[in-house]
Amino acid sequence: MARGDQIYVLRPLMGMDGVYEHHGIDCGDGTVIHYSKSGDEAEIARTSYEAFSWGKPVFVKHYATSYVPDVVVARAESRLGERQYNLLSNNCEHFANWCKTGRNESYQLAEYGLDATRLSPIASRQLVTEATQEGDPLKAMELYTQALGNLTATQNRLQAQYNQAQDQVLTWHRVADLALKQGREDLARAALERKVTYKQQATKLQAQIAQLIETQETIKRNSAGLKQKITSHL
Repeated sequence: MARGDQIYVLRPLMGMDGVYEHHGIDCGDGTVIHYSKSGDEAEIARTSYEAFSWGKPVFVKHYATSYVPDVVVARAESRLGERQYNLLSNNCEHFANWCKTGRNESYQLAEYGLDATRLSPIASRQLVTEATQEGDPLKAMELYTQALGNLTATQNRLQAQYNQAQDQVLTWHRVADLALKQGREDLARAALERKVTYKQQATKLQAQIAQLIETQETIKRNSAGLKQKITSHL
Protein backbone atom coordinates (compact mmCIF):
# COMPACT_ATOMS: atom_id res chain seq x y z
CA MET A 1 0.00 0.00 0.00
CA ALA A 2 1.16 3.52 -0.82
CA ARG A 3 0.04 7.15 -0.90
CA GLY A 4 -2.84 7.63 -3.33
CA ASP A 5 -3.83 3.96 -3.43
CA GLN A 6 -7.51 3.06 -3.45
CA ILE A 7 -7.79 0.46 -0.72
CA TYR A 8 -10.62 -1.65 0.65
CA VAL A 9 -11.47 -4.15 3.36
CA LEU A 10 -14.14 -6.82 3.47
CA ARG A 11 -16.65 -5.92 6.15
CA PRO A 12 -19.44 -7.97 7.73
CA LEU A 13 -23.14 -7.37 7.25
CA MET A 14 -25.93 -8.81 9.41
CA GLY A 15 -23.50 -11.15 11.15
CA MET A 16 -21.94 -12.49 7.93
CA ASP A 17 -18.23 -11.87 7.32
CA GLY A 18 -16.82 -10.53 4.07
CA VAL A 19 -20.15 -9.45 2.61
CA TYR A 20 -19.18 -6.06 1.17
CA GLU A 21 -16.12 -3.98 0.35
CA HIS A 22 -15.48 -0.75 2.25
CA HIS A 23 -13.30 1.60 0.17
CA GLY A 24 -11.02 4.51 1.03
CA ILE A 25 -7.95 6.45 -0.09
CA ASP A 26 -4.55 5.80 1.52
CA CYS A 27 -2.91 9.14 2.43
CA GLY A 28 0.50 7.53 2.87
CA ASP A 29 0.95 8.80 6.43
CA GLY A 30 -0.94 6.13 8.35
CA THR A 31 -4.32 7.73 7.70
CA VAL A 32 -7.16 6.92 5.30
CA ILE A 33 -9.87 9.20 3.88
CA HIS A 34 -13.17 7.39 3.55
CA TYR A 35 -16.87 7.52 4.34
CA SER A 36 -16.78 6.90 8.08
CA LYS A 37 -19.88 5.86 10.01
CA SER A 38 -18.37 6.25 13.47
CA GLY A 39 -20.83 9.04 14.33
CA ASP A 40 -24.57 9.43 13.97
CA GLU A 41 -24.23 10.32 10.29
CA ALA A 42 -21.86 8.99 7.62
CA GLU A 43 -19.14 11.55 6.87
CA ILE A 44 -16.05 11.65 4.69
CA ALA A 45 -13.26 11.80 7.26
CA ARG A 46 -9.54 11.16 7.68
CA THR A 47 -9.12 8.36 10.21
CA SER A 48 -6.33 6.12 11.36
CA TYR A 49 -5.44 3.08 9.29
CA GLU A 50 -6.68 0.88 12.14
CA ALA A 51 -10.06 2.63 12.29
CA PHE A 52 -10.48 1.96 8.58
CA SER A 53 -9.34 -1.67 8.56
CA TRP A 54 -11.04 -2.89 11.76
CA GLY A 55 -8.06 -5.23 12.08
CA LYS A 56 -8.93 -6.99 8.81
CA PRO A 57 -6.70 -7.52 5.73
CA VAL A 58 -6.49 -4.50 3.44
CA PHE A 59 -6.43 -4.85 -0.35
CA VAL A 60 -5.47 -2.45 -3.15
CA LYS A 61 -7.79 -1.69 -6.07
CA HIS A 62 -5.68 -1.55 -9.24
CA TYR A 63 -6.44 0.42 -12.42
CA ALA A 64 -4.71 0.56 -15.80
CA THR A 65 -5.00 4.37 -15.80
CA SER A 66 -5.63 6.67 -12.86
CA TYR A 67 -4.65 10.00 -11.36
CA VAL A 68 -1.18 10.45 -9.87
CA PRO A 69 -1.02 9.96 -6.07
CA ASP A 70 -0.93 13.67 -5.16
CA VAL A 71 -4.03 14.36 -7.26
CA VAL A 72 -5.87 11.37 -5.75
CA VAL A 73 -5.21 12.55 -2.20
CA ALA A 74 -6.06 16.16 -3.08
CA ARG A 75 -9.39 15.06 -4.54
CA ALA A 76 -10.13 13.06 -1.38
CA GLU A 77 -9.20 16.01 0.85
CA SER A 78 -11.46 18.32 -1.16
CA ARG A 79 -14.49 16.38 0.08
CA LEU A 80 -13.57 16.07 3.76
CA GLY A 81 -16.59 16.75 5.95
CA GLU A 82 -19.11 15.79 3.27
CA ARG A 83 -22.28 14.18 4.62
CA GLN A 84 -24.14 13.14 1.48
CA TYR A 85 -23.90 9.36 1.77
CA ASN A 86 -26.35 7.49 -0.43
CA LEU A 87 -26.15 3.74 -0.91
CA LEU A 88 -27.22 3.86 -4.56
CA SER A 89 -25.48 7.00 -5.79
CA ASN A 90 -22.79 8.14 -3.34
CA ASN A 91 -21.41 5.33 -1.19
CA CYS A 92 -17.84 4.68 -0.06
CA GLU A 93 -16.92 3.00 -3.36
CA HIS A 94 -18.42 5.82 -5.45
CA PHE A 95 -16.24 8.25 -3.46
CA ALA A 96 -13.00 6.25 -3.71
CA ASN A 97 -13.46 5.56 -7.44
CA TRP A 98 -14.09 9.27 -8.03
CA CYS A 99 -10.89 10.18 -6.20
CA LYS A 100 -8.80 7.60 -8.07
CA THR A 101 -10.22 7.70 -11.61
CA GLY A 102 -12.82 10.48 -11.74
CA ARG A 103 -15.61 7.96 -12.28
CA ASN A 104 -18.45 8.06 -9.74
CA GLU A 105 -19.20 4.33 -9.93
CA SER A 106 -19.91 1.41 -7.64
CA TYR A 107 -19.10 -1.95 -9.18
CA GLN A 108 -20.58 -3.78 -6.21
CA LEU A 109 -24.02 -2.27 -6.83
CA ALA A 110 -23.82 -3.10 -10.52
CA GLU A 111 -23.02 -6.72 -9.66
CA TYR A 112 -26.02 -6.86 -7.32
CA GLY A 113 -28.31 -5.29 -9.95
CA LEU A 114 -28.74 -2.18 -7.79
CA ASP A 115 -27.05 0.37 -10.05
CA ALA A 116 -28.93 3.63 -9.56
CA THR A 117 -28.44 4.51 -13.22
CA ARG A 118 -30.81 1.65 -14.05
CA LEU A 119 -33.31 1.75 -11.23
CA SER A 120 -34.95 5.16 -11.54
CA PRO A 121 -35.73 5.24 -15.29
CA ILE A 122 -37.17 1.73 -15.25
CA ALA A 123 -39.27 2.45 -12.18
CA SER A 124 -40.57 5.62 -13.80
CA ARG A 125 -41.57 3.87 -17.02
CA GLN A 126 -43.43 1.22 -15.04
CA LEU A 127 -45.29 3.90 -13.10
CA VAL A 128 -46.27 5.71 -16.32
CA THR A 129 -47.59 2.46 -17.78
CA GLU A 130 -49.63 1.78 -14.64
CA ALA A 131 -50.99 5.33 -14.65
CA THR A 132 -52.06 5.02 -18.28
CA GLN A 133 -53.96 1.82 -17.52
CA GLU A 134 -55.42 3.05 -14.21
CA GLY A 135 -59.17 3.61 -14.27
CA ASP A 136 -59.23 5.75 -11.13
CA PRO A 137 -58.13 9.33 -12.02
CA LEU A 138 -56.94 10.03 -8.47
CA LYS A 139 -54.80 6.89 -8.40
CA ALA A 140 -53.48 7.65 -11.89
CA MET A 141 -52.56 11.17 -10.79
CA GLU A 142 -50.68 9.77 -7.81
CA LEU A 143 -48.71 7.44 -10.11
CA TYR A 144 -47.89 10.24 -12.54
CA THR A 145 -46.67 12.42 -9.66
CA GLN A 146 -44.44 9.61 -8.42
CA ALA A 147 -43.06 9.06 -11.93
CA LEU A 148 -42.30 12.77 -12.28
CA GLY A 149 -40.45 12.71 -8.97
CA ASN A 150 -38.34 9.75 -10.11
CA LEU A 151 -37.55 11.41 -13.43
CA THR A 152 -36.58 14.68 -11.76
CA ALA A 153 -34.22 12.87 -9.40
CA THR A 154 -32.71 10.99 -12.34
CA GLN A 155 -32.32 14.18 -14.35
CA ASN A 156 -30.51 15.87 -11.46
CA ARG A 157 -28.16 12.91 -11.14
CA LEU A 158 -27.47 12.79 -14.88
CA GLN A 159 -26.84 16.54 -14.93
CA ALA A 160 -24.29 16.13 -12.14
CA GLN A 161 -22.63 13.30 -14.08
CA TYR A 162 -22.60 15.46 -17.23
CA ASN A 163 -20.94 18.32 -15.35
CA GLN A 164 -18.43 15.86 -13.93
CA ALA A 165 -17.69 14.44 -17.39
CA GLN A 166 -17.05 17.93 -18.75
CA ASP A 167 -14.73 18.58 -15.82
CA GLN A 168 -12.86 15.36 -16.60
CA VAL A 169 -12.39 16.41 -20.23
CA LEU A 170 -10.55 19.51 -19.02
CA THR A 171 -8.66 17.62 -16.31
CA TRP A 172 -7.30 14.92 -18.61
CA HIS A 173 -6.39 17.56 -21.19
CA ARG A 174 -4.25 19.25 -18.54
CA VAL A 175 -2.76 15.88 -17.53
CA ALA A 176 -1.82 15.22 -21.18
CA ASP A 177 -0.16 18.64 -21.47
CA LEU A 178 1.83 18.07 -18.28
CA ALA A 179 2.90 14.60 -19.42
CA LEU A 180 4.15 15.99 -22.75
CA LYS A 181 6.16 18.67 -20.96
CA GLN A 182 7.77 15.90 -18.90
CA GLY A 183 8.53 13.89 -22.04
CA ARG A 184 6.06 11.13 -21.14
CA GLU A 185 4.32 10.55 -24.46
CA ASP A 186 2.93 7.23 -23.21
CA LEU A 187 1.10 8.93 -20.34
CA ALA A 188 -0.03 11.73 -22.65
CA ARG A 189 -1.61 9.23 -25.06
CA ALA A 190 -3.37 7.45 -22.20
CA ALA A 191 -4.65 10.78 -20.84
CA LEU A 192 -5.94 11.85 -24.26
CA GLU A 193 -7.75 8.53 -24.59
CA ARG A 194 -9.45 9.23 -21.27
CA LYS A 195 -10.32 12.73 -22.49
CA VAL A 196 -12.03 11.29 -25.58
CA THR A 197 -13.88 8.74 -23.43
CA TYR A 198 -15.28 11.45 -21.16
CA LYS A 199 -16.18 13.61 -24.16
CA GLN A 200 -18.22 10.72 -25.55
CA GLN A 201 -19.76 10.15 -22.12
CA ALA A 202 -20.77 13.81 -21.89
CA THR A 203 -22.43 13.66 -25.31
CA LYS A 204 -24.35 10.53 -24.33
CA LEU A 205 -25.47 12.04 -21.02
CA GLN A 206 -26.61 15.20 -22.79
CA ALA A 207 -28.84 13.10 -25.05
CA GLN A 208 -30.25 11.19 -22.07
CA ILE A 209 -31.05 14.44 -20.27
CA ALA A 210 -32.87 15.76 -23.34
CA GLN A 211 -34.89 12.53 -23.53
CA LEU A 212 -35.82 12.77 -19.84
CA ILE A 213 -36.99 16.36 -20.27
CA GLU A 214 -39.16 15.30 -23.21
CA THR A 215 -40.66 12.47 -21.14
CA GLN A 216 -41.36 14.86 -18.27
CA GLU A 217 -43.20 17.23 -20.61
CA THR A 218 -45.32 14.35 -21.92
CA ILE A 219 -46.26 13.29 -18.39
CA LYS A 220 -47.13 16.88 -17.49
CA ARG A 221 -49.45 17.13 -20.51
CA ASN A 222 -51.12 13.84 -19.60
CA SER A 223 -51.50 14.86 -15.96
CA ALA A 224 -53.13 18.14 -17.03
CA GLY A 225 -55.93 16.12 -18.62
CA LEU A 226 -56.21 14.04 -15.48
CA LYS A 227 -56.56 17.15 -13.34
CA GLN A 228 -59.52 18.23 -15.46
CA LYS A 229 -61.08 14.78 -15.00
CA ILE A 230 -60.59 14.92 -11.24
CA THR A 231 -62.06 18.44 -11.06
CA SER A 232 -65.13 17.38 -13.02
CA HIS A 233 -65.72 14.48 -10.60
CA LEU A 234 -65.60 16.72 -7.52
